[in-house]
Amino acid sequence: MKRIAVLVSGGGTNLQALIDARKRGELKNGEISAVISSKEGAYALERAKAAGIPGYVASRKDYSSSQAYTQALTALLKELEIELVVLAGFLHILTGEIVAAFPNAVLNVHPALIPSFCGAGYYGLRVHEAVLARGVKVTGATVHFVNEEPDGGPIILQKAVEVLTGDTPETLQRRVMEQAEWIILPRAVSLFCQGKLQVEGRQVRVLQSCPPSGCGKGQGLC
Repeated sequence: MKRIAVLVSGGGTNLQALIDARKRGELKNGEISAVISSKEGAYALERAKAAGIPGYVASRKDYSSSQAYTQALTALLKELEIELVVLAGFLHILTGEIVAAFPNAVLNVHPALIPSFCGAGYYGLRVHEAVLARGVKVTGATVHFVNEEPDGGPIILQKAVEVLTGDTPETLQRRVMEQAEWIILPRAVSLFCQGKLQVEGRQVRVLQSCPPSGCGKGQGLC
């Protein structure tokens, strides 16, 4: 089983989606082994406690720089023997140390269809405010690998969501979560844990399981 750490900063709705997927048996070969919050009192820690998952606080305010914070967080992840890091509503930019320590093993969910409405400064309601201001008709969510460019890593999964007349940033945020984020994030985590994601440059190939009769390759993947 792959040991997963989920990094959070607030309410933890995407964490809850992962917990629920685990309960349904949808996180194949994966176990949420730790939830790490960037601040004390985040409700996500209550969600972790209710699910019997160890919770930790690595407070951003305790460190003088993003680099120092990233180094401390990476050390904690290594100490916990984590194999996959999931950023789920984690609001802090991390530096290259975590990418170097976990190459193609840090996932992020972003509430828009990258490369639109992404990058530095685009997070939370700000994304949905920008979507509505621009007048686009379709938005959605993206799960991608993390690299040193904010929201710039290889894309794993995306799902579109219609923008409706009369939407507010709050109603659009909720619909994107329900119809996209909570669906594709658990799926991407499960695919990673099953070894079904192959990164080729900026492309991510989702490998398919062999049929019951086998494919003759002897590798369990087609």
